[in-house]
Amino acid sequence: MSSKVTMQQIADSLGVSKFVVSRALAGKEGVSDTTRERVIQMATQLGYFAQKNAYMKTVQTEQLPKVSKQHRQSVLVLMPNIRFQTRESLYWGRILDGISARLEADGYGMVIVSEQSVDHFAHFLNPNGILGLIGVGEISTSLLLEVHRLGLPLVLVDHEDPLIPSDTLFANNFESVYRLTRHLIGIGHRRLAFVGSTDYSRSFYDRYLGFRSALEAEGMGDGLGSSHNAQLLAVDGLQHEDAVEPVKRWLEERKREESLPTALVCANDMIAIGAAQAVQSLGLRVPDDISVSGFDNIEDAARMTPPLTTVNVPKEALGKRAVERLLKRVEEKDEPTEKIMLACELLYRGSTTGGR
Repeated sequence: MSSKVTMQQIADSLGVSKFVVSRALAGKEGVSDTTRERVIQMATQLGYFAQKNAYMKTVQTEQLPKVSKQHRQSVLVLMPNIRFQTRESLYWGRILDGISARLEADGYGMVIVSEQSVDHFAHFLNPNGILGLIGVGEISTSLLLEVHRLGLPLVLVDHEDPLIPSDTLFANNFESVYRLTRHLIGIGHRRLAFVGSTDYSRSFYDRYLGFRSALEAEGMGDGLGSSHNAQLLAVDGLQHEDAVEPVKRWLEERKREESLPTALVCANDMIAIGAAQAVQSLGLRVPDDISVSGFDNIEDAARMTPPLTTVNVPKEALGKRAVERLLKRVEEKDEPTEKIMLACELLYRGSTTGGR
């Protein structure tokens, strides 16, 4: 049987004091962000977080606001207001709707927290008043560390953190874009490009991998040429206006080189809407000159002209399944964590047609 990993072992591995390790894992001041990250990474490598009661209980329950008994069965939904992760979002808002509907059906309350500061967030972390936590979208490691320190059951939707063990839920991003790209190739497209930043999220990266794998399965390599990055146009931002100018400039260059793509596979619908506007601003037609596809199936996708070919993410279902997974985790705290992927539906609309 393996021996318990101690703070002293972590300290010895890094050449720092046990005091530094203790403060870093406890989230206390007096330790730089760089040192804290090194401590967390080493603790992960040594298996410290896999142990029961790995964290010091630094937050004293009696110092936190008490929650009345009738409100004790509540779930904290953490969705920091970054990168358009808001309740008004056509994507994130639908996931919240699913969480809310399932909690209400089961008789639980919901508290939505958009706080990004660890210090302020600790105000909400009263283990006596919270059943568990569901994180929606991108959340910093420091915030997740606070949740894990208190031992609260945790489920993440559309996000994962290699340093924090938790159940996670995703749409099947890789398989969906793989199927979509194979479809475009099947109807004649031979010059395809992926539009979106692979650094934005795990979901975007998996969608790009699905695109790449489909090209490789067809023996098409990079899709547009010999350069590894020829088929990837990294667009910063998530709104349609963020994509218009970068895509327009890129297409103008391709046009001069007589190497225009015949299909753009976009990381999400908003980017696809901006890409379609860029295509049309150059006097090109969608889909006759360039086909455009998106991902998510937000309401605006069906309203654009022509309607957008996209992948329908079961957004409400993601929220409902997150609640189900959390309730199961409450009952089975020591069971292995799970990564759940929900299948998506491909919606072929007027923005794509056969390639030339």
